[in-house]
Amino acid sequence: MAMDQYFLSGGVIYTKQGRLDPWEWRWVKADIPQPAEAVTPREALTALAGSPRARRIPVGVIGPREATPEQLVAAEAVGAALGQMGMTVICGGKGGVMEAVSKGCHEAGGLTVGMIPDHDWRTANPFVALPIATGLSEARNMIIAKSSAALIAVGGSYGTLSEVAYGLHFSKPVIGIAGAPAVEGVEHVAGPEEAATRLAEHFLQSAGMS
Repeated sequence: MAMDQYFLSGGVIYTKQGRLDPWEWRWVKADIPQPAEAVTPREALTALAGSPRARRIPVGVIGPREATPEQLVAAEAVGAALGQMGMTVICGGKGGVMEAVSKGCHEAGGLTVGMIPDHDWRTANPFVALPIATGLSEARNMIIAKSSAALIAVGGSYGTLSEVAYGLHFSKPVIGIAGAPAVEGVEHVAGPEEAATRLAEHFLQSAGMS
């Protein structure tokens, strides 16, 4: 559902289709009240950050353990942007891009979930607030892709490529930066800010109508 304008009034998000129910993640028919402030998709989601009325829908951030310095900086910036919007980040919970995005999100106040490949949750990086020890090794990549409403790929590796493939197979939006796999279906953008903006657009456009 294409929407090109969002409004904020009393902490509630509106568009011409109605108001957003952030728990059911649906647009409910309603008129835009006056006064109402025109906002961007990112500003709209940021207004919901921390609200007990908003369900914490996970965003998958994927990338290699052996990441370049540039990819680590990009991953931390992505995490910070998602945390500021009140997003829940789900990742593999280990090092490299996973630790960098967890750090950025955690320090910005977002919730970080780590799908740990090991049997011991203590092997998670120190910025994972909710470590889930799957004991599934690389098979946990499919769980990350399936559990996420959308994926952001920062850089690439064989493991990242498998998560990208799963995400596309499950019809999830996949946004790529910093050398993400050049696979048909991946939306490549210039950097972390653009990735966060595109993600916010996807999130609001994914809400159904009640």
